[in-house]
Amino acid sequence: MSVLQTNLSQHVALVTGASGGIGKATCLKLAEMGCTIAAHYNSNVDVAKALIKSLKEKGVRAEAFQADLNDYEEVRRLHSSVVSALGHPSILFNNAGTTLSQHGLKSASDVSIEDFEKTWRSNCGSAFLLTQLCAPAMENGGWGRIIFCSSVAAFNGGVVGPHYASSKSALHGLIHWLAGAYSQKGITVNGVAPALIEETAMLPGRNDELAKKIPIGRLGKPEEIAETVIWMVKTGYVTNKVIGVDGGFFAQ
Repeated sequence: MSVLQTNLSQHVALVTGASGGIGKATCLKLAEMGCTIAAHYNSNVDVAKALIKSLKEKGVRAEAFQADLNDYEEVRRLHSSVVSALGHPSILFNNAGTTLSQHGLKSASDVSIEDFEKTWRSNCGSAFLLTQLCAPAMENGGWGRIIFCSSVAAFNGGVVGPHYASSKSALHGLIHWLAGAYSQKGITVNGVAPALIEETAMLPGRNDELAKKIPIGRLGKPEEIAETVIWMVKTGYVTNKVIGVDGGFFAQ
């Protein structure tokens, strides 16, 4: 029997930020393995509906769920709605994030404490709460995959600002603690740290200018991040890792 988990027909995946490039690409890859998909979105309902149509055409169960992850009660409602409609997720991709549309900040004074806390709540707090909500069922089933979408900014400060970089680096501490806590329970916990990926809402500038920052000379593709997530889902011997997928932007 293969040690790789390649048939996910018995599993439900909750992907936050599924209307963005990385989330959408990951949903499609998971569907190719037979996974049931709970696709979260906040405001882009048209993209979410189109994604669900594409997923169902692959022969899997899929539903879209709206929630504002800046509100913890909305996070709780999201989890409850997914469980009621599709069952308990055994795969959680905490992918949603925000920069608050602030980029290239040069001073700590450029970020209000209110915006700082809002970014942490959206990027880190909601991911932790969803993990809290999903982990018990994974424990009971003896199998689970929890993956956080970090950023190269967590390694090197990035090109957005302190609110974003610090909220993403906080995920790394979560990954390391959670991986240790759940390692004997069949649950792996990992992170992927992209840099400057096409088709995402958080690119801080023009594609051609941003590509010059990447050693290989181009931006990343959402599918390249999705492939890394799928590797983490398939491979039970990978846990407590944060993998940079960044075209060589940061020498880890």
